Amino acid sequence: MTYDQPFFALLDGTPDGTEHPQTVHALGVLHVPSGRLEASDPFVSLGDGLVTEVPPGSYPAFVTVADVSDAHDGSHPREAYLSLVVSDAGPVAEVRPVTPEGGEPPSDEECYGVGVDTGTVAFADAEAIASCMPAADSDGDDNWYDDVFDSGEPDSWFNLMDSADHYLDGCANVTMPLARAGENVVLSHSGWGDGFYPVVTTHAADGTLLGVHIDLLVAGPDEDEEEDAEDAAPLVSI
Repeated sequence: MTYDQPFFALLDGTPDGTEHPQTVHALGVLHVPSGRLEASDPFVSLGDGLVTEVPPGSYPAFVTVADVSDAHDGSHPREAYLSLVVSDAGPVAEVRPVTPEGGEPPSDEECYGVGVDTGTVAFADAEAIASCMPAADSDGDDNWYDDVFDSGEPDSWFNLMDSADHYLDGCANVTMPLARAGENVVLSHSGWGDGFYPVVTTHAADGTLLGVHIDLLVAGPDEDEEEDAEDAAPLVSI
């Protein structure tokens, strides 16, 4: 899959090129002290997702939500992008498909991304997952589903994602169970649900990395506008 989408991450309002109004919501800070950022479906592949390098640090996370209702009345919100802002060094000049750690740059027919089977995507520090999530038992089972994700406790990941009082309904910023320094995971529902979603990076004119984004393929033109959109310059923001 080649990444050839118009790009509207972190743009409030109704950007030129899409008829869907958008709202950007802050999801707190993600700690990435190792500089190894993982993108995954957290309920299936946490610890085995795509890893890309960022400067070690803590960065604000955001979800861009598109209103895809016919009346544009806010009745049908869908998550369009999960984003991590690495720098505000300048305006975005380029959107690039990500090259994951240990991978070859994608060809014109390829795009790296996240395979989703539970309608959820996430960012986390790859090394923190190994040290801050419970170890597997003697049978090799990690038991994360019952003990962490859906434990029934108020701080279970499912409960936090379902809570409108915790950032935003459908999203969460959760601390890993064995965290010692706030090691965490930022989660979001994945727009239309299961599928494959590209991971891209945004860059300033001098190549400085500005952000990492999971494009949930919600934003963009309707079918009757797609032909015109193919010839249009992408709209970008950090």
